[in-house]
Amino acid sequence: MDDTVIGIIGMIAGVCTTSSFIPQIIKIIRSKHARDISLCMYIVLTAGIFLWIVYGVFLEALPVVVANVIAFSLCLFVIFMKIKYRDKD
Repeated sequence: MDDTVIGIIGMIAGVCTTSSFIPQIIKIIRSKHARDISLCMYIVLTAGIFLWIVYGVFLEALPVVVANVIAFSLCLFVIFMKIKYRDKD
């Protein structure tokens, strides 16, 4: 398969999986609580995403790096909000 097509598939996959965090973030912001969010799960997920970034950098796989940098940022935001609203949960 052509490298361009593979890159496009990778970017589309990255957009789909990364954007899946957005509804959760919107819900946390609107409700101002994160009691149903597992902090441990997000910490492990964030560590895994960081490793995907490292993996993508070593492979020079831009779709992997870009998608995971964005996902990493969104996960860090969820962790921050979970800690911020901890007293309200």
